Amino acid sequence: MNRLLQAALDISLCRAITVAPAGISHAPLPIRAARIGASLAARAWRIDLRDHLIFPGLINAHEHLHVNAVPPLPADTPFANSYAWIAAFQAHFAEPAVAAALRVPKALRMRHGALKNLLAGVTCVAHHDPWHPALDALDFPVALLRDYGWSYALGWPGYGPPVPASFAATSAGRPWMIHLAEGTDATAQAELAQLDRLGCLAANSVLVHGVGLRERDIDRVIASGAAVVWCPTSNRRLLGRTLDPRRLCAAGRLALGSDSRLSGARDLLDEMRDIATRGELAPAQILALATTAAARILRLPGRGHLAPGARADLVIVEDRGGAARSLTDLGRSDIRAVVRDGVPCIADPDFAEWFAVAGVDTVPALLDGRPKLLAAPLAEPDLLALEPGLELVAACNAPERECAVEAR
Repeated sequence: MNRLLQAALDISLCRAITVAPAGISHAPLPIRAARIGASLAARAWRIDLRDHLIFPGLINAHEHLHVNAVPPLPADTPFANSYAWIAAFQAHFAEPAVAAALRVPKALRMRHGALKNLLAGVTCVAHHDPWHPALDALDFPVALLRDYGWSYALGWPGYGPPVPASFAATSAGRPWMIHLAEGTDATAQAELAQLDRLGCLAANSVLVHGVGLRERDIDRVIASGAAVVWCPTSNRRLLGRTLDPRRLCAAGRLALGSDSRLSGARDLLDEMRDIATRGELAPAQILALATTAAARILRLPGRGHLAPGARADLVIVEDRGGAARSLTDLGRSDIRAVVRDGVPCIADPDFAEWFAVAGVDTVPALLDGRPKLLAAPLAEPDLLALEPGLELVAACNAPERECAVEAR
């Protein structure tokens, strides 16, 4: 992938509708040097995207990248809290399929978690575990939240940085994350007050899950300026229920995470679609959880929107009517193109010329049975072997659709 060529290339995405939680725009979208431009260049490669919608690249506000290929724990009844689930999982480690999954090198499992996210239109991820050298690779499939603080959980002090010390070491201008109130029992319900007594509830506190939060706890979260990352599928599978998202969402204090396939949905798109199907939030609200709200909560000013200066991370889909609903109705194979830093990563075959002018080598692939072009650095056989539904093919014919790229 020739990033130097891309940095020198001006692109104009024309005749599409650009969608954000606050509204839509019909104006051409300029890209220059991996960012959204302030104006159209005098000469640019023009990409005609009529009958398409352009969304910001999605932000997954909570992921454990390295466990997406680990078989989940069968559970007949909900756990009272995450600590009970963790204890039950210890015996699960002895299962042959689990042991085999964990023998896969961790660096490869990290890349797999990133690829899983990218295929679903996620271009930035908050990884909630110790940093790994693989995450610093220049060709890592997604951008990552960096310069943040974290602890694992109040009730599991042996893993991750100690809570008070980690919080104190984190700048007030950077997010500090912790699993909190992940359960339905008294232990989970007591955790917010415990965190508050420790002096670790502040405007930069990002509380993951929050299932055990009661109404007065939500009042306290909102009053402190803290936020919650909602992982509804994981919560329902492990705990039997999830939190009511409406008050936190209305206050702008809620983001969305997928947790991982170990407990959650296949990907963030599936998570979004399930929320829409259940009618828990409106489509524009769901989109905000994975774009503008997530960017604000995680202190990522250059992501989650498509204003001038933002990262040129895009999700391009066919216009099926309904703007924001068009994304919450889709699966990952319905996405026409995922673009990171102005460079296509995976797209339908008729986007081939955009790959070419960006200097991106591609290989043909099938994603859930649909033909795609995959950027060559993502086509490592060992990596693709971990991802169900994605496979390389010998040839990939473009559908009867036009996506014209021309110099002007």
